[in-house]
Amino acid sequence: MTHLPDLSGVTLLQVIPDLSAGGAERTVLEISDALVSAGARSIVVSRGGRLEAELVRGGGESVYMDAATKNPFRIRANASQLARLIEAEQVNIVHARSRAPAWSSLMACEATHTPFVTTYHGAYSGKSALKIRYNSVMARGDLVIANSDWIAAHIRDVHGVPEARLITIPRGVDLISYEPKAVSAGRLDMIRKQWALDDDDKRLILLLPGRLTDWKGQQVAIEALGIMTPDERAGLVLVLAGDAQGRDAYVARLDAKARTLGLGDALRLPGHCEDMPAAYLVADIILAPSKRPEAFGRTAAEASAMGRAVIVANHGGARETVIDGETGARVTPGDPASLAGAIRAMISIGPEARANMGAAGAAWARPRFSTKALQSATLQAYKRLLDQKGSGEETPRDVKLG
Repeated sequence: MTHLPDLSGVTLLQVIPDLSAGGAERTVLEISDALVSAGARSIVVSRGGRLEAELVRGGGESVYMDAATKNPFRIRANASQLARLIEAEQVNIVHARSRAPAWSSLMACEATHTPFVTTYHGAYSGKSALKIRYNSVMARGDLVIANSDWIAAHIRDVHGVPEARLITIPRGVDLISYEPKAVSAGRLDMIRKQWALDDDDKRLILLLPGRLTDWKGQQVAIEALGIMTPDERAGLVLVLAGDAQGRDAYVARLDAKARTLGLGDALRLPGHCEDMPAAYLVADIILAPSKRPEAFGRTAAEASAMGRAVIVANHGGARETVIDGETGARVTPGDPASLAGAIRAMISIGPEARANMGAAGAAWARPRFSTKALQSATLQAYKRLLDQKGSGEETPRDVKLG
């Protein structure tokens, strides 16, 4: 990785609630891989999860801590544990990626005089003074990373973070893995088998990837199909690919809603997908109808990189990843009728026009949203922060508290 700075001798500690699934968790692994390639030592503190083995295979070190807890006494205990770890392992920078562990990290960094970095992964909910204060920890880093221009604007507006401490680094797509030509026919067959699709099934496949949680818009997608006529639905399959992470009641509600609306065989709930590049290629249209604004919109960037047209909710970072009418479509958030209309429009333009739209998406996304760009920009930011500390220059962490 010649694009990375030399960080030999540096130890960097990332803190995240768990390593189960999600964009933030995937970014932790991408940065860990880059750190190892740059000669640094990578430690990740979390309560573990599906991605932990991959972290270790890539040369990262995993340390267990109940980093997801919001119990104030446990947060303080975690701060003490982190401070001991920082000193024992001679950590040079701590990078926090979620609010509760960020509070523990901030206290530990203040106690050990260690540079503190945060990534602001979402426009956190809540407008009360207490909630804004809780959220403000993500704006208190010596360096605050926003993962989209929309999030950067939110940070400036809500917390008043000065430009000297704020940097925008979009999430990245691994362009080696997300390369259509690299996906074998066997991988495509495996996805179709996992989705219970026969070889002679010619229905159009709508794929909504993401954790099974209400704000990702799975119910909106089901209701959109419910609006369509039986003849329209007969030509469609809706695949909701994602991990329920214990939300069994929500999955049951989705299944019940589909039955109530008469979707019949049109719905698939295959669970977590290990091969997303192949999943995007098997699908015809990708959906990302999140009810809350996505900070970045990794699904749209990945699907575009694979040459697929995408329908996204018209808010948040998705506006930066999808050009309406060129690389996909934007719809009214939380509105099944708007989503149904966009699906109909995508069907009506035909496969050739959808392919052209997907090609335009690849031309837009691949130069802008790559893992290599994310890794390089992040590690360069770490190096500048270390150089700044070496020079004795410091920037106050004060923020607006509402």
